Amino acid sequence: MLHPHRCCRQLLPQEDPPRGRHLLPQVQWDVGANSLSCVRYKGGAQENRAQRSSSHHGLDHLRNVASSDAIKKHQKSLSAWFSNQPNEERQFGPSFSLDAVHVDPVIRESSLEQILKPSPDLTIQHQLQQPCRQVISLQNLFDVDACGRQVKNVVLYGTVGTGKSTLIKKMVVDWCHGLLPRFELVIPFSCEDLSHSHVPISLRRLITKKYQHLRDVVPLLGSSNLKVLFILNGLERLNLDFRLAGTELCCDANEPVPPSAIVVNLLRKYLLPEASIIVTTRPSAVRRIPGKYVGRYAEICGFSDTNLQKLYFQLRLSQPGCDGENNVASRSGEQDNLVEMLSRNLERQNQIAAACFLPSYCWLVCTTLHFLYFTRTAPPSQTLSGIYTSFLRLNFSGEVLDSTDPTKISMMKYVAKTVGKLAHEGVMSRKTSFTEEDLQQCFEVEMKTESELNQLEVFRSDVFRFFLTPCVQPGKEHTFVFTIPAMQEYLAALYVVLGEKKTLVQKVGKEVSEIIGKVSEDAAVVLSIVSKVLPLRFLPVLFNLLKMFPRFFSRLSGKGRDTIARTMAEELFKEEDYYNDDVLDQINSSILGVEGPMRHPDEAADDEVFELFPIFMGGILSRRNRAILEQLGCSIKNLAAFEIAKAMKKTVIRNSRKGLPPSELMDYLFFLHEFQNERFTAEAVRSLRTVNLSSVKMTPLKCSVLASVMGSTSHEVEELNLTSCNLDTSIPPALNSLGPDACKEIRDLLLHDKCAVSNLRLGNNPIGEQGAQYLAEALAGNRSLTHLSLLHTALGDRGVELIAQQLAENQQLQELNLGYNSLTDTAALRVVEVAKKHVTLDKVHLYFNDISEDGKRALDSLRMDRDGVRALVFLTAGTDVSDYWSSILNVVHKNLPFWDRERVRQHLTIILQDLESSRRQTVNPWRKAKFLRVESEVKKMLGKLQHGTL
Repeated sequence: MLHPHRCCRQLLPQEDPPRGRHLLPQVQWDVGANSLSCVRYKGGAQENRAQRSSSHHGLDHLRNVASSDAIKKHQKSLSAWFSNQPNEERQFGPSFSLDAVHVDPVIRESSLEQILKPSPDLTIQHQLQQPCRQVISLQNLFDVDACGRQVKNVVLYGTVGTGKSTLIKKMVVDWCHGLLPRFELVIPFSCEDLSHSHVPISLRRLITKKYQHLRDVVPLLGSSNLKVLFILNGLERLNLDFRLAGTELCCDANEPVPPSAIVVNLLRKYLLPEASIIVTTRPSAVRRIPGKYVGRYAEICGFSDTNLQKLYFQLRLSQPGCDGENNVASRSGEQDNLVEMLSRNLERQNQIAAACFLPSYCWLVCTTLHFLYFTRTAPPSQTLSGIYTSFLRLNFSGEVLDSTDPTKISMMKYVAKTVGKLAHEGVMSRKTSFTEEDLQQCFEVEMKTESELNQLEVFRSDVFRFFLTPCVQPGKEHTFVFTIPAMQEYLAALYVVLGEKKTLVQKVGKEVSEIIGKVSEDAAVVLSIVSKVLPLRFLPVLFNLLKMFPRFFSRLSGKGRDTIARTMAEELFKEEDYYNDDVLDQINSSILGVEGPMRHPDEAADDEVFELFPIFMGGILSRRNRAILEQLGCSIKNLAAFEIAKAMKKTVIRNSRKGLPPSELMDYLFFLHEFQNERFTAEAVRSLRTVNLSSVKMTPLKCSVLASVMGSTSHEVEELNLTSCNLDTSIPPALNSLGPDACKEIRDLLLHDKCAVSNLRLGNNPIGEQGAQYLAEALAGNRSLTHLSLLHTALGDRGVELIAQQLAENQQLQELNLGYNSLTDTAALRVVEVAKKHVTLDKVHLYFNDISEDGKRALDSLRMDRDGVRALVFLTAGTDVSDYWSSILNVVHKNLPFWDRERVRQHLTIILQDLESSRRQTVNPWRKAKFLRVESEVKKMLGKLQHGTL
């Protein structure tokens, strides 16, 4: 008898049988539906029973070896495919993977009765805090049920954004890595792919078509103890008919039938009854599978536990490479600060925790924080409008609202028409919370047909909670708010830009104009076509307008675009009764919270300012976002975008010339950046001569936006004021101030070949030594700057030395302010020596530094030389009062809120002593009078400082 292993080697098709040994007779194999069997011999002697048994053992071993290798290839292929992250994830760096950042959402066991029963209360507490519902893990979905029966079919359902697709991806990746040992083979299918094919195909052909490397394993399905799991993702994309009259029975995996029939028979357990099946779907499609074919219902409930949210944020924001830089250690402190501040806000702001109940919104929060804090290039690779547009693509991906509805309206188009209308009405009325009556007016006012009511029902069960959630603020529990405030403004902007705000006449004008262009101006032809799409009440009006075709309706269509342009311009420059932070700071506060006491419930919410609305309208019109929205079923034509920009240009430029406060100017620059229209931006910025952003918290992102916008024009800006850009002391300085990273952007701006900035103010910012290096490089190559203020920028001796080294390369600087930088005599003398040899520099501010009396006398002697430089050190100049004493005191008065008051008091005391000493030395009565006047001003300032009134 042959050894089993030797027999296996003889049966391998690629091997020749060894010579000199007894050869097995040639065998013809027939691959049947259920087994591999030997059906006929071609010659040879009669085999005995022992030899047949040996052959079967060898065949089993060969089959196991072949299937094992094929399954390993299958695992490798699936792992590579399902581990591949979409483009939206790649901005976080190469370290992001499902293994690194995935947090399993809460899964609760459910029943068909609970699914079909209408919910009496839509509050989050009702949805999540139900102790009677059992939490179940993904690993235990196929455990026996309460009656001890083995579960074969599992329906996993959840609303949009709960993480169904991500959970399935993680499940497949886990199996590929050996973490799901219950199944030997996993075969995933996308129901979206299956829905596009109506050609009959067999199950085995369908599997090998999708996974060619399983061709050696497919014959084993149903004929062995191979434990197989089929994954059917997105069942709502398929129209299944479980009636025998609609879908016939099929138990043969080789029989060609429509893909939907394969799915029905798999779920019926008529085809491959031993296989396990997991189906994912939205709630509205759960009832498409009869309950008798489902062993277990399980609902994905998202991150109902705040601890899961914190874990997700910690994993995602702390990953190496999150900030796009290789030096992880340098950014770890910033990342830790973000995680800590976000965690505290989750504990304090219940509405934020309510929004992050959906894992997809956790992704949006992390992406926004990445955008706000980890932008290191200019211009930023992403825009805020682009983040929200990509967010919608990730969650809706061109899905139709209801696959059974003949209109096949895209889900995003339906959202834009309904939720967008609610959002827009809220923005126009400065309203963020909505009653049940508000919802009914927006969703049900135009409901007339059964199809529209069905669409509303699907929307309520599948999508409603994605955009609107019950308010958790005390006293407003029965109202609804948008899951994240900025989403209201985005949808309102989409509603306007898509033209949904147009009047009926304007909409009809465009349609009739297009119809006439395709046929003729014959009234009878037009009426026969238009009467099919217009309400009868409009036909009498149409009779009176027919004479004006097509010119009249072209004007109506243009009016719609004019309305959009006017709305954008008016909202962009709307004046409020109170001061608002710029939009980036508002977004930051809504996510990370504001340190200090909680806001009183009766106070107006900070997020009701709606500055993002016009910015989103501009951002949506960018080419990239229009392309994404086109995929989602929301089409914005190139011509419409061009005409909107053309109509808006005059109004925007005219309003920008009036002079905007710093925070509103930052919003304006941000709007231009979001618009992503270089020609429009160049014309808009060309009218700006002064860019005053003082007191705006200039993060690296804002500096990138500034550099991006200014880079699109000829840089005719004469003054750039960036003083006092770190006002908010509740946020760690590394997160909100104009530090070294921002100086890199300013360097690039100053080195631009068309830069025309002549006056740059960077006072009261922690620039430090690294920032000084960037600015020194800028000074060496810039050809426009004449006045540079680095007052109170933490340069120190080393930072000033770096600037002094490059100062000789500069040819046009006239004034340099280095006051309040902790300079000693050596650094002060060094910079004045360089300035003394400079072609144009004649004034250096050195007051409020640690300069001794000897240093002061040395500086004064340099000043008195014929080729000297004016060094402003104290209020005195020898035995006279400095000509710049009032300027120095004005600088102190203006910057006192940002300076160390105790140190200012010490400096003022030293200044007062110096004034008194110089007054005693002079004999000129006029000079004595001047000293007394200045002393009086200093004493007055000291008194107010000590009493806290300054």
